[in-house]
Amino acid sequence: MTPTQPPASAYVETQGVRYFARMLSKIRLFAAGQLREDFHENLGKGMDDWICDFLGIDYADLRERALKGGSDDEILAWVQSTSGRTLRPIDVRVWNAFISKVGWNDELAKRFAFRKAEAGLQDRAEVKTMIEVFEYDEGRKS
Repeated sequence: MTPTQPPASAYVETQGVRYFARMLSKIRLFAAGQLREDFHENLGKGMDDWICDFLGIDYADLRERALKGGSDDEILAWVQSTSGRTLRPIDVRVWNAFISKVGWNDELAKRFAFRKAEAGLQDRAEVKTMIEVFEYDEGRKS
């Protein structure tokens, strides 16, 4: 049996963009049979879908390109070339602010509260966003 693992942290940046490396990590780990099973159902959905929409690329096309190989930087360059969307510093800043605060007093606050409780973090006041839930749930913070 192949050991499984969580994906990269959503805080890892590719050319300054948060979450992109996490999505690529999930794609690669899933293809290798190493992604934790609880991630399988949501591949290409939620935050994966949001970043693809932000970048102007279809998830299936990105997945296909990622599985051909290359660094995260090379794949992000391919995305920008393919989509025709060059990211300006303000684009990166707005995206990072958005993705870093998902679940904090927004339309996903109820989902965040559910995921926080599911991870046993309901009494942890310092956990205020979905990405922070990931950090604890995946063992990068305790």
